[in-house]
Amino acid sequence: MDDSHRLDALADEIRAAHDQARQLAPITSRQAGFGIEDGYAVAARLHQARLAAGAVPRGRKIGFTNANIWPEYDVHQPIWGWVYEHTLLSSGGAPARVSPAGLAEPKIEPEIAFRLHSSPPAGADVQQLLACIEWVAPAFEVVQSHFPGWKFQAADTIADGGLHGRLVLGEPQPLSALGDDPAASLAGLTVVLRRDGVQLEVGRGSNVLGSPLAALSHLVALLAQQGPDVALQPGEVVTTGTVTAAYPVQAGQRWRAEPGGVPLAPLELEFDT
Repeated sequence: MDDSHRLDALADEIRAAHDQARQLAPITSRQAGFGIEDGYAVAARLHQARLAAGAVPRGRKIGFTNANIWPEYDVHQPIWGWVYEHTLLSSGGAPARVSPAGLAEPKIEPEIAFRLHSSPPAGADVQQLLACIEWVAPAFEVVQSHFPGWKFQAADTIADGGLHGRLVLGEPQPLSALGDDPAASLAGLTVVLRRDGVQLEVGRGSNVLGSPLAALSHLVALLAQQGPDVALQPGEVVTTGTVTAAYPVQAGQRWRAEPGGVPLAPLELEFDT
């Protein structure tokens, strides 16, 4: 089997695992030399198949920006994946409801998301990045792993759509609401994470490559290396990675993220039974 057909076959395998909510052995455990570039090649094929089936892209997720969790998953660099209309939910200020059905070993991550009103240029500095952001919002990403026990290598997670399951957005605020120095506000923010009213952890914006803004900068640079076809577009939502550990979820749980140090409202999510 030549390389193109091998990657096509892997994309078909991953797509079937997504559609059937089943798990499979990591690709890296079966194919020697399967690396980061291969992972993005499989992800690109998976994305094209989704588009052909009618999916509408709405943005990107950046994964593994929190270096505190790298040892747990043996992934030591950020990755990215697509967010689609059918995986994106807006809370509208009320508690959001998500079903864990159809997701493989789901976990939850409190994050900070941006919506872009213009495309960040390659090599953008802080002020250029800020000028491209329309609003900022708290978010929950529900991630999943089609590899049992969350055991994988970075290339596997990329091929698996960046482990994306759902993205739930809280109430957005214009970037101007963050004050005269939004970059410092983003780095200094905190997020209290609660499950069923019990505090689990306090995350910090600085956990995400130093700041959610730095995570966006990393994504822009990475996409510039991968070519114009994947460049960020106006209107896209970008969620910048978890500020805490990722926690397993179950039906019936209630989760709450309480931002501090920035004028963002708490975000609540309930998992349907």
